[in-house]
Amino acid sequence: MVEEQRIEIPAITLHWSAWTPWAQVFRLVAEGGTNVPNRPGVYEARRAGEEERLTIGKASNLRRRVKRGLVRGQTPHSAGIRIRDKEPLEGIVIRWAETARPSAVEEYLHQEHKRRFGHLPGYVKHT
Repeated sequence: MVEEQRIEIPAITLHWSAWTPWAQVFRLVAEGGTNVPNRPGVYEARRAGEEERLTIGKASNLRRRVKRGLVRGQTPHSAGIRIRDKEPLEGIVIRWAETARPSAVEEYLHQEHKRRFGHLPGYVKHT
């Protein structure tokens, strides 16, 4: 006998930050930089004025993952390394949203990007 289980996942509402220039995320808050929350969530990076994303990721702590990993390179972040090596950073913008379910949201955002553009974001290896 096969056991069947139906799972209904409630809707998730994201409240995205404004698209913020890479350099502003890099700077310390005291120097006019941006304060990224110490909360779980998802983030996206793109070239300013373009819709296609360079990366879409998840984080148990957005500040650590976005500010210290992606932007500053103080903690490991493979997409961050490639973006810093290959992109003109003055043209990159980043946004983030808090969510208690970052893995589910990241998977959804990857699928939507693939549906819309035919592939995952440029610096994402897998979903």
